[in-house]
Formats: sequence, C-alpha cells, structure tokens
Amino acid sequence: MFVWLYWIITLTIATYASVYVIKKMPENGFTVLTAFYVVYLVASQVLATRIIVFDLGFYSFYAPAAVFIYPFIAQVVDMINEVYGERRTHISIFIAFATQVLFVLFIGMVTNLSPAPFFELEDAWKSLFGLSIRITIASWVSFMVCSNLDAWVFASLKKRFFEKEKNFKHDTMINPYIWLRSSASDIVNLTLDSLIFVFIAFYGVMPVIPLFIGQLISKNIIGFLDNPWFVLYKKMLNK
Repeated sequence: MFVWLYWIITLTIATYASVYVIKKMPENGFTVLTAFYVVYLVASQVLATRIIVFDLGFYSFYAPAAVFIYPFIAQVVDMINEVYGERRTHISIFIAFATQVLFVLFIGMVTNLSPAPFFELEDAWKSLFGLSIRITIASWVSFMVCSNLDAWVFASLKKRFFEKEKNFKHDTMINPYIWLRSSASDIVNLTLDSLIFVFIAFYGVMPVIPLFIGQLISKNIIGFLDNPWFVLYKKMLNK
C-alpha cells in the first residue's frame, strides 16, 4: 500500500513542480523537465537490479523494480513534447542518453579500482552495479528507439487531432484527444521497450517469453495509471 502512496506523491510533486516552473520561469522549463527525465533514467538503472513480485491480486509475476519508474520516463517525454514540441523532445532524449552513457562509464571506472582491505561490501557492490555489456546495450538500444518513437507518435497524434481537441467544450480532464495521444504514445513506447530489451538482453540465456509478458503487463498497467497526471498537467498549463 505504501509503495502506491509514494508513487502518487512523487508523481504529483513532479507534475506540480513542472507546471510551476514552466509558467513562472518559462526560460527554465525545458531544463527542469529534462532534469526530471535524467533522474528517472538513473533511478531506473539502479532499481532494475532488484526483481520484485508484481501482485495483481488474482495473478502474480516477476519484474524488475524499475517497472514502477519507467512509465514516468514515458510520461515526462510527453510533458516535454506538449510544451516544447517534437524537435526539442528529441534533443532532450539525446541529452538523457548521454547522461546514461556517462553513468555506466563512471560505474565501470570505479568498479575497476582496487577496494580498501576493510571494505566488506565489495561483492555486494559488484553484484548490484556489475552490469553486463549485453544488458547495457539492450537498455541503450531500447531507450533510443522507443523514446524517439514515443515523441513522434505523440506529436503526430497531437497534430492530427488538434482542431478536435481545441473545439472540445467540456472539462480538460475528460478530453479524449489528450488521453489518446498520452496513452497511445506510452503504449507504443512501453510495449516495444519490453520486447527489444528482453530479447537483446536475455535471448538464449533466460526464458524470454515470461520475462517479456511480465514487463509488458506491469509497465503498461502503471503507464496507464499515470496518464491522469499528464491530463492534469495539460489542464494546469491552460489555466
């Protein structure tokens, strides 16, 4: 129960903080959203090392703990795209990717240093941060492909339904065209990411179908649950 409370609180804080900066300090909005993006990515890299039980009540399966964070990544791509457009979203994606490359290189650099004789956590450190080349490549390929595709799908749907969205006379929170572009772009991103990552990282090593299904279900459930915060973000920007 507490994990969902933390999840709601962190997503709400990020949403309100983003809107505040965009409206009050517009020159810093892109920077702040990109910073959130980078934080989510770094967190997902660390959290992915822990495998958890994802319990739906009627069915349980295993997935990396990062499934709770990765939909935030897809969401912040939409938040950047909504305000700053597709071109700057691709720029943000490449900035975030560069930080992930540096993150892995820094870990590799430190891991190759000799530990102090009294440091008793060396095995735990290597177990936690000893990312294999294959998993790292899988993560980078899936991120670059899926994030840029997400940006394109979102921008295309926004352009396609712009007039209908603009002419919608009811509350923003129930505007179907806003929900459509957020949901559709996230589904494409999260589904393709699960497929690419699992097959590159684990094909021939582990049973990829159960891993793919676990990530597919968990990421898309959480990805759908965080859509109301994007719609709230859109509503607050229009006030």
